[in-house]
Amino acid sequence: MDNLALPFISPVLIGLGATLTFDLWAQFLKYAFKIPPSNICLVGRWLRYMPEGTFSHSTIVSAPQKGGECTVGWIAHYLIGVTFATAFVVLAGNGWLQHPTLIPAIAFGVVTVLAPLFVMQPLFGFGFAASRTPNPAQARVRSLMNHTAFGIGLYLFGVLARWLLLSAVH
Repeated sequence: MDNLALPFISPVLIGLGATLTFDLWAQFLKYAFKIPPSNICLVGRWLRYMPEGTFSHSTIVSAPQKGGECTVGWIAHYLIGVTFATAFVVLAGNGWLQHPTLIPAIAFGVVTVLAPLFVMQPLFGFGFAASRTPNPAQARVRSLMNHTAFGIGLYLFGVLARWLLLSAVH
């Protein structure tokens, strides 16, 4: 496909869709197995404290709430998804956009679990790989399942983006 829009529009569509897949999977786990989803508002709280120079917390849950933290958290959550999808598309190349395959997308989704386990959770005061949470094993498995769902979403929305853009060209 010679369409120049493919490499620019696709990562946005794919990232939004993969993040939506992540969120729908988390809701499924909540209703089917009573596993609570991640609190995306805490991401917003973390970001809202950054302008004050606070990047890590003893526990972000006990930090006073900030105005607009949920809105900031949800916007950041989807922007992170688009950023991850863009990185994936750059690594996978235009060939993947033209012919999406499942295994590379899932593998990349699994790799993205490193961000919460080794960056966000420690900075939130939850310890490396959720080691300071009440149920670290459950938190780790939930993170892995959510990021695997993100990888599946990369594939599904890669297929959808390809179809939409091919339809728009013809």
